[in-house]
Amino acid sequence: QVQLVESGGGLVQPGGSLTLSCAASGSGFTIYTMAWYRQAPGKQRESVATITRGGSTNYANSVKGRFTISRDNAKNTVYLQMNSLKPEDTAVYYCNVRLGLLAPDHWGQGTQVTVSS
Repeated sequence: QVQLVESGGGLVQPGGSLTLSCAASGSGFTIYTMAWYRQAPGKQRESVATITRGGSTNYANSVKGRFTISRDNAKNTVYLQMNSLKPEDTAVYYCNVRLGLLAPDHWGQGTQVTVSS
């Protein structure tokens, strides 16, 4: 029903910035919730930021004030602007979308973000 393509990952120095994007493609769907998760080696996958169709946002405490999630409903795209990056932000970042209240999750392929000097 929907496919997600992520882009924007890469290598950045501490204190730098990076913007991730996730574009949804397909037909016959409406996205209700979009989110970014990340998973570092040896760690559980964790929610980083979420945004509803109406624009309400929620952030993990570890990224508050540094990351900003936004979405363009017309383009079916969600973004994650990451500023003041820290080494502990290093992880594979996954886009997540939900098409309804009880609908299953859809996941992007993941994009590697590495913060290192």
